[in-house]
Amino acid sequence: MTPPSNKKCCAPARPASRLPPVGRERTDCQQPALASEMETAAIPGGHPILGTATPRIPHDGEELRRSGPLKPFQIGTTTVTNAEFARFVDATSYVTEAEEFGWSFVFWSDVPPHVTDAPMVPGVEWWRRVDGANWRDINGPGSRESAWKPDHPVVQVSWRDANAFADWSGGRLPSEAQWEHAARGGLGDVPYPWGKTEPTDEDNLFCNIWQGTFPKHNTEADGFLTTSPARSFAENGYGLFNMVGNVWEWTRDPHTNPSLTKAARERAKAMRGYRILKGGSFLCHRSYCWRYRIAARTATSPDSATPHTGFRVVFEC
Repeated sequence: MTPPSNKKCCAPARPASRLPPVGRERTDCQQPALASEMETAAIPGGHPILGTATPRIPHDGEELRRSGPLKPFQIGTTTVTNAEFARFVDATSYVTEAEEFGWSFVFWSDVPPHVTDAPMVPGVEWWRRVDGANWRDINGPGSRESAWKPDHPVVQVSWRDANAFADWSGGRLPSEAQWEHAARGGLGDVPYPWGKTEPTDEDNLFCNIWQGTFPKHNTEADGFLTTSPARSFAENGYGLFNMVGNVWEWTRDPHTNPSLTKAARERAKAMRGYRILKGGSFLCHRSYCWRYRIAARTATSPDSATPHTGFRVVFEC
């Protein structure tokens, strides 16, 4: 199969998004609010690889680029789960942006049958705008019982929501360099946390991605139609689960693109204010969105939320 063209990725953005404030640098070293319950792994410092010597999607900014040295840090072994986010909400009465807006994006085949007013999102026809979709009712009203599971990644959370949780927990979102360094698990410039072996639709089922014909039919060869538990599949060399596949993960970094091509410059201009996402999701397939690789990246507006986007937290001094 030949590599895909630079198609628009499957992470829709809210129109007329509110730009994020300038983030503060954490200078303290707080004890996590979930210290006794939130499992982390120690990641060694050093000079990380950022990007790859073998980029596969033009204009995405996958090329090798400079990164300063990293100090050692701790990172969640899994993405933040629904149960963990629920404790945060119970403790703080936090209201997510999807709840404030009153709607969010839902994948076309997951819209509940009784929801009849779910407009298509222009340009990405497999996405729908669904009133009442949020982190509890992931696919809209009436979907909580079937879609919300305590050990699965929290989704339908925006960049601001993820930052609010991270700040409460005493941590922060990872930088793109930290995320890639942790995802490689000490293996160097490899495309996947387990090495170089490519996942396929029939075997090498190392992560939760789409199998079949996107976006019409998912064979579920990996065992999952949507999210899998946050702790599933084999961990990488640093003991981290699902660093690719399952859900996209917010980073703290604004979108930048080192490519000097005209197409890349125009794309970066259109994405001003967006934040970088890493790792791909259960909706990624090589035929369309081959971004379930460590160096791959996308971005969306900081107030957007989807059922295939979550986050994990780093703790550093």
